Amino acid sequence: EPPIAGTEAEALVGALDRLRTTFRWKADDLDAAGLQTRIPSSALTLGGLLKHLARAEDEMFTVKLSGAPRSAPWDGAPWDADPDWDFTSAAGDSPDELYALWDSKVARSRATLAAAIAEGGLDQPVRIGVGGQHANLRRLVCDLIEEYGRHTGHADLLREAVDGRVGEDPPAG
Repeated sequence: EPPIAGTEAEALVGALDRLRTTFRWKADDLDAAGLQTRIPSSALTLGGLLKHLARAEDEMFTVKLSGAPRSAPWDGAPWDADPDWDFTSAAGDSPDELYALWDSKVARSRATLAAAIAEGGLDQPVRIGVGGQHANLRRLVCDLIEEYGRHTGHADLLREAVDGRVGEDPPAG
């Protein structure tokens, strides 16, 4: 849970981490078939969501925050041929690869975000901007919260289709 009466940074990071934890629980402990399960009205899979959200973590707290280039595997992806490459290519990745990718990108994002907040707070400008105006770090955190909110809802439906797992919060521990 985010803190009941924390600072703005603690509340935003707490909300993001709660969504990360809920999403990971929804996608957790599945084999390849489970990660590739679809519901009839969508091409989304939990494996595709794992890879997409790993990309969102990396884009937000690497490319947009510091202006660093995309890292692997995003740097060599055929985006022009397949704009949904993060979603579609997940079918060729093993569960271990998908979980390791997401886990490593989240760990890196957590460390990068904590350092950035300690260094300059949420008001600091980031490298990405629109119309000559740079966004601030608060905007990046809010954007990632929105991304997780949307896709955690998708994960709810997909996981229920896999094995019936439902619920809002992971069990304790």
